[in-house]
Amino acid sequence: MQGHWLSFAMLCCAVVTPAQARDAGPHPAVIADPKPDAAHPAGMSAFVIPSGEGAMNAVMYTAAGAGLHPTLLLLHGFPGNEQNLDLAQAARRAGWNVLTLHYRGSWGSPGAFSFGNAAEDAFTALQFLQQPATIARYRIDTSALVVAGHSMGGFMAADAAAAEPRVAGLFLIDPWDPAQTVASLATPEGEAAWQAEVAGDLPPLAGATYDSLTGEIKADGAKFDLGRRLAGYGRRPLTMIGAERGIGAMARKAAADAQGANPDARLMVWPTDHSFSDQRIALADALVRFLAGVAPTIR
Repeated sequence: MQGHWLSFAMLCCAVVTPAQARDAGPHPAVIADPKPDAAHPAGMSAFVIPSGEGAMNAVMYTAAGAGLHPTLLLLHGFPGNEQNLDLAQAARRAGWNVLTLHYRGSWGSPGAFSFGNAAEDAFTALQFLQQPATIARYRIDTSALVVAGHSMGGFMAADAAAAEPRVAGLFLIDPWDPAQTVASLATPEGEAAWQAEVAGDLPPLAGATYDSLTGEIKADGAKFDLGRRLAGYGRRPLTMIGAERGIGAMARKAAADAQGANPDARLMVWPTDHSFSDQRIALADALVRFLAGVAPTIR
């Protein structure tokens, strides 16, 4: 197993590390505004996307410039205190539209929150980006759709991307693996840590309890397994960046699971916390460079 993992790690050198970002300098879109386009300026639209019995409060950051634009779906975690909007702004400066949202039952979005509903919401958002009216309004290039997610949003991104073959790239930020959480519940320490995590994250969520959330990831192990989702995603572009002081160990295990289906997948685990608090420029740089590899833009 150790040799198997080392062979995978050797494929990861193309991911920009924080030190490399400092040495080479960040991508221009990370640190500088593009020249304004008076005819086709950048913009922002707020709206709701119906989903199930509720809806998602959503924001679309639209890139400047004429013609169609590659588009990123950016998913926040559980409950979403870190929304990663600095990443959205960097991607837009690089020529990408970016759709962000709050899952049903989170942060005022109508409906009840659950992990199952959040997975449905991510997939619904992907379908929304491919609707003719959405394409026309936001000038979306549907051949260049990428999904990115942080923490729980990383799992939701992988789940949605595996189910939608038109996704052209997947970028996961210290992704959560529910299957590994379930395994940890076998010990008193693991159960106590999960209880504390959920208790701290419930306030901005409607319709969810510790028992309901824990019950659903226990009940459907095949669904809530990050490694299986990544294997189902196949050989499309995939980068994972974990955090040593976060849940980077989950990314390592899930990456090993993904290797059989995707030998070109990339993983890096950085010496930072779960929110990448001291590596935001490097994280934005890694995302923008990943997006440029999927669909080069005017930047």
